[in-house]
Amino acid sequence: MSLIPSLFGNRGSSSVIDPFSWDPFEGFPFSGQLANVSGPAREVSSLAGARIDWKETPEAHVFEADVPGLKKEEVKVEVEEGRVLQISGERNKEQEEKNDKWHRVERSSGKFLRRFRLPENAKLEEIKANMENGVLTVTVPKEEVKKPEVKAIDISG
Repeated sequence: MSLIPSLFGNRGSSSVIDPFSWDPFEGFPFSGQLANVSGPAREVSSLAGARIDWKETPEAHVFEADVPGLKKEEVKVEVEEGRVLQISGERNKEQEEKNDKWHRVERSSGKFLRRFRLPENAKLEEIKANMENGVLTVTVPKEEVKKPEVKAIDISG
């Protein structure tokens, strides 16, 4: 006898769990409710959808954003006043046909916007952006840190 059916309850006569129909959050408050939400509530859920990593190397600050399924024309990279890097875009909702029957909607659609305050050593005029395989990479070069000049003073005496 398999342990899996006893852990997850009786799912009928089958002893195999279909991983595509099993909802691990079933029974929790609000489980599955966002899957069928539309309008502003759906857009709010997509604001956090753009996952972004920020790393600092000796030469630059590098931002990598996951934007799967978007074209470079659908993503904007801007620098606002006050040294704020802004990455934004929009995922358009798939067109619904009258005869379509949706079983689950998990991919987010709507607008996303992320902002990052850049440090003082960022070269704003040399920022570069590249998009490949659903990953947007924004490279912000850093100015060289000037080492203070040290002037040796002769000691008399």
